[in-house]
Amino acid sequence: MKIRQSSALIGPLRLASIAILLTTLAWSPLPAGAQTNAASMDRLAAVDPFIGTGPEGHTFPGATLPFGMVQLSPDTQIRPFKQSYKWASGYRYEDSTILGFSHTHFSGSGHSDLGDFLVQPISGEVRLEPGDVEKPMSGYGSRFSHKQEHAEPGYYAVDLQDYGVHAELTATARVGVHRYTFPSGKPAHLLMDLRSSIYNYPGKVLWSRLRVREDGTVTGMRETRGWAPGRQLYFAMRFSQPLLRHSLYDREPLPVEYKGFKTPGTSPEDTQAVEGRGLIAVFDFEPGSSPLVLKVALSSVSEEGAIANMNAEVPGFDFDAVHAAATSMWAAKLGTIDLSASADVRKNLYTALYHAMMSPNLSMDVDGSYRAPDNQVHHADGFHFVSNLSLWDTYRAEQPLMTLLEPQERTSDLVNSMLASQKYSPFGVLPIWQEQGLETWCMIGYHAVPEIADAYMKGIRGFDADQALKAMVASATYAPYGSLGSYMKLGYVPVDHDDEAASKTMEYAFDDWTIARMADAMKRPDVASEFALRAGNWRNNFNVKDGFVEPRLASGTYRVPFDPAKAGSGSGFTEGNAWQYSWYQPQDVQGLIDLLGGKQKLVAKLDAMFDAKIDMKDYAAVEDISGMIGQYIHGNEPSHHLAYLYDYAGEPMRTQERLRHIVESQYRPAPDGLVGNDDLGQMSAWLIFTSLGFYPVAPSSNEYVIGRPFVSEATLHLPNGKKLHIVADGLSDQNAYIQSVTLNGKPLARMYLRHEELLAGGEVRFVMSPKAEATWSREPLEMPFSMSKQ
Repeated sequence: MKIRQSSALIGPLRLASIAILLTTLAWSPLPAGAQTNAASMDRLAAVDPFIGTGPEGHTFPGATLPFGMVQLSPDTQIRPFKQSYKWASGYRYEDSTILGFSHTHFSGSGHSDLGDFLVQPISGEVRLEPGDVEKPMSGYGSRFSHKQEHAEPGYYAVDLQDYGVHAELTATARVGVHRYTFPSGKPAHLLMDLRSSIYNYPGKVLWSRLRVREDGTVTGMRETRGWAPGRQLYFAMRFSQPLLRHSLYDREPLPVEYKGFKTPGTSPEDTQAVEGRGLIAVFDFEPGSSPLVLKVALSSVSEEGAIANMNAEVPGFDFDAVHAAATSMWAAKLGTIDLSASADVRKNLYTALYHAMMSPNLSMDVDGSYRAPDNQVHHADGFHFVSNLSLWDTYRAEQPLMTLLEPQERTSDLVNSMLASQKYSPFGVLPIWQEQGLETWCMIGYHAVPEIADAYMKGIRGFDADQALKAMVASATYAPYGSLGSYMKLGYVPVDHDDEAASKTMEYAFDDWTIARMADAMKRPDVASEFALRAGNWRNNFNVKDGFVEPRLASGTYRVPFDPAKAGSGSGFTEGNAWQYSWYQPQDVQGLIDLLGGKQKLVAKLDAMFDAKIDMKDYAAVEDISGMIGQYIHGNEPSHHLAYLYDYAGEPMRTQERLRHIVESQYRPAPDGLVGNDDLGQMSAWLIFTSLGFYPVAPSSNEYVIGRPFVSEATLHLPNGKKLHIVADGLSDQNAYIQSVTLNGKPLARMYLRHEELLAGGEVRFVMSPKAEATWSREPLEMPFSMSKQ
């Protein structure tokens, strides 16, 4: 069966409706004259939302807007709690059953949560439980086939085989819009299960509410104790057809003797509302030939806030207009980069750009109300509150990409949101890993700091710099967090106090360097000198006897025995081992070279890492290690800059060779085409930068280290109106090495580009050649920034 396409793409657009929607779809306007013309449709067609939905990528295929609050997507199988990691996005390509469509999902996260407010259209008998995926028709889930499934930016469609229902999804920033075409003449039902979640362990739902209002609007909420404890989310739902009848159930009633109250049991409620922990609703409609359009608005504040969001963004039921507006929004965002490359490379890169522009997510109502880390409601004045911040990942390349493509309002909103979070944090710290305004305390470091510093160093304003510096210092000196007390006292985190000690020392030192950079630029020598000293703390875990970063005891001695390949529990490292973390001093690679004993020692050490022979059984118990090339782990972020370190040793040709191996082995235009979690855009941003020919090894240095391009031509349409043109003359499988580099026609005798040079527009031209003719790659070139050479 061929998927039925929305008429928005093949018929006249409803221009008036679309014009209204475009003002509310996202919080930044479309570029002037943005249209879904032939070129933009070509870019849209290059995006494959199924990339990464296979084993490790943890992406989802459903409908969302750039940085939107709603991610409306199918959820497939429910698995036991201990297996929830595999279903972190709610969907896995190898599954064959769809339980329904829920409204919140993380894109490529390494942890599972969300999956809020699942709905399932049903034709025929209604079953209240999801059922056994091995036994078709045992529950409300339905079988589906990828042959009757379609996804594109802002739109998803599938046929539910067990019900004969054709389902279509699209979205605005805060509203998910569904269109269900039921079999003619058969009963039409819609089931809503407030129990269903991703990371769905028993007792996750603390409380929930459902009520049908007099005008037919359905509202409700639920509070969960998932990754972010006490998270509250509210919804409002309306139907395009009259509601014939409804039934409300509580499938997890309180004990009958509970405080003398009669419990609702598992029978339909006679009232218009029900509260409890196991709520399900079934809505019945007259059989008919016209599709049912359903719109569901979200709010982290209140049911009334959700209603206001719906009224502002989708006042009617014109599914095609919402779809067309979402298409226009994505066309504009994807149009920031024009690419000339093979079909597979274009698909990889435009999908990477699509994934990179999903997060962070809008997390406030149309009136500016939002929920902060104190779990209280506040009001954003002059900015849009955003959340879902995977900072351990995104500070490396994802947010630096946004400082280039979305430097003002988007990045300023992020910084202002993090400053508001620090202001309302019960602990007075910036976000660590924030979910819908609430702190999860996942991962290590205080990596909001480099994102703020990087923005400031690149001239991005729109936030209070003095307040920002105070917040950064407060986060870096909050002694109860992450063994910071020991770190400040000893200059390192002792492993007898903390099992992630060595990793924390390395990451804290980098964050401290970015504080010093910003403080120095703000002419605050007191702060700059303190944190410049702390930025050298990485040396305190570096054992010059063997050239590895090692866990160190509070007594000052290194812990023995030491195995650089040991990862996971008891290793002293976070999601890695000494082979990855020994090079984690991007602020001071020259210092590393000095301790190793020279540039060739660095080259030899890097070669040993990439060329190591390993047994994957040794890493079977470590959940987040994937995409291994020797001891290099591309599926985990601490390795992402390592191929570029050959440049610092004067061996750019080795960087070029390693990058080719990584790109060709770690990215494919297929569901299993991401070797690790996309981590809210970080894996994708790495590919974009690398394919353009440069990478931000040390965010806040304002430098991009040159690797090699993987596209023959690219044009970045910068927000300041300028264009950056990147050309790779002669690029081919054979011509994979750099013969020369020019910037605006002038030879470049260094291994990096400056941020201000990119923003100025113009042309970066690479001439590519076989290895024997790659003269630039053999010349003595100026190395990138390093503390020890300043």
